[in-house]
Amino acid sequence: MLATVVNCIVIIICGLLGTFFKKYINEKYTAAILTGLAIVVFTIGMSYALKTTDTIGVIICIILGILIGEFCKIEDRLEKLGEILKKKLIPPSHQSSTFVQSFVTGSLLFCIGSMAIVGSMEAGINGDPTIIFSKSIIDGIAAISFAITLGVGVVFAGFSVLIYQGALTILAVQVAPYLSTSIVTQMSAVGGILMIGIAINMLDLKKISVGNMLPAIFLPLLYHPISTWLISLF
Repeated sequence: MLATVVNCIVIIICGLLGTFFKKYINEKYTAAILTGLAIVVFTIGMSYALKTTDTIGVIICIILGILIGEFCKIEDRLEKLGEILKKKLIPPSHQSSTFVQSFVTGSLLFCIGSMAIVGSMEAGINGDPTIIFSKSIIDGIAAISFAITLGVGVVFAGFSVLIYQGALTILAVQVAPYLSTSIVTQMSAVGGILMIGIAINMLDLKKISVGNMLPAIFLPLLYHPISTWLISLF
């Protein structure tokens, strides 16, 4: 859990730094930075997505995950949480129209990547915080960029990371006997596809409810053993 706490603190500090420097940077440059960051997110997501050889499994997990997410309205709940945070914690004079977008985008980006999943598993199962510490550096750079382009909402994404990665670390201890390299790879691949969706949102090409796709990340935990059992029957 210590590594996840450090990750959260780094995001908060870097987000505040980015918010401070935001007023000194011309909007033309912030738009260019956001575009560049979107391309980086797209590229990383693609690299994760291409690691798996079980394309059918990824498709099944994505479809089922979307159905579950749409039913639970996860994206709407994240946005409502962002609105509550803005009203309760941000003075009216400092509120911006991009606060909710910054919070939701930051929360999703920091939580769905391969490093968040694998790092939490390593911390929980082997007590090794190395991946999470490395992720903290990357998240810190991203937090500065997001704060400059979208505002202070990204600061509160640090608490999303604390809850999400903390829960994953605790869960890892319980599910360790059932995890395999192929399952983790599948989870990372699904997470990579979600990152591509985030990049598309950042480029304002199409509004994709990435939050409603979140359950798909965990479906490989069910899909892989079921598919292996079915294959063994034939």
